[in-house]
Amino acid sequence: MYFAALLARTEDGWEASDTELDDVETLSDLADLAREASPEEDTVLVLIEQEDSWFGVVRVDGEDDPRIYVSDAAAAQRSAYGELLLTDELLGREPGADDGPDLDSLDLDGTEDGESDESDEDDEEGAAADAVPHSPVGDSQILDDLGISEKELRSLDAEDALGAIAEALGASEVLETVR
Repeated sequence: MYFAALLARTEDGWEASDTELDDVETLSDLADLAREASPEEDTVLVLIEQEDSWFGVVRVDGEDDPRIYVSDAAAAQRSAYGELLLTDELLGREPGADDGPDLDSLDLDGTEDGESDESDEDDEEGAAADAVPHSPVGDSQILDDLGISEKELRSLDAEDALGAIAEALGASEVLETVR
């Protein structure tokens, strides 16, 4: 079960709205959705959580590139919404790198179709599993100027992280109205 909300900072404080991410296919789409929530180009936070497994914060300030923080990259990678946030850049990969086999590096050992070298498969599966860490990724200073330090952000438990963030921002009441 997912929950996603937009928190837009205005002159009168924070305004919250729940949002459906079904039509969002890319990080760019998500940033555009956030920008629509604040016509004055104020700060907008997209808060996403999945049942005590992981949470993510996307910060959009006007036309600047979105800043992203994900509490557990490996957990987020297993979800459609998490995959939106886990860009190649965020994961330290070469942008546009194909996860498929590199034809130049294939081991053409003469085995017939259908035969497999189990040790090679195990190595590939292990490498894929290790590619995304079971730890936070992204900009851990994303909320520093809003009163939530890097240390505080990293210490948040996925179970109550969005509530704790909203409380620190003074936006817990508006967030609860959209939950």
